[in-house]
Amino acid sequence: MKSVRLDERTAARLREAARLAGVSESHIIRDAVAERSDRILGERLDRQLAEFTGVIDGGGGRAEDAHRKFLQLLKRRRKPGPGGRVRSRS
Repeated sequence: MKSVRLDERTAARLREAARLAGVSESHIIRDAVAERSDRILGERLDRQLAEFTGVIDGGGGRAEDAHRKFLQLLKRRRKPGPGGRVRSRS
């Protein structure tokens, strides 16, 4: 539960709007918060591009090659520890 402090002008406008709409002041506040939150969250780039994420195959290229080389480096730097488990050299 949250509480909200409103200045007198805003509180009066809220009361009037609720009366005219025939709903509670809380209903109007909840709707306004949900609408504003949806608008702000919808502006996030990750949400705007969500339907495209993972759709495009860039063919790998340099990033894929770097990943492979890094993995090989990690494998060379690891050695078996007690019981045959692999541990880092740190």
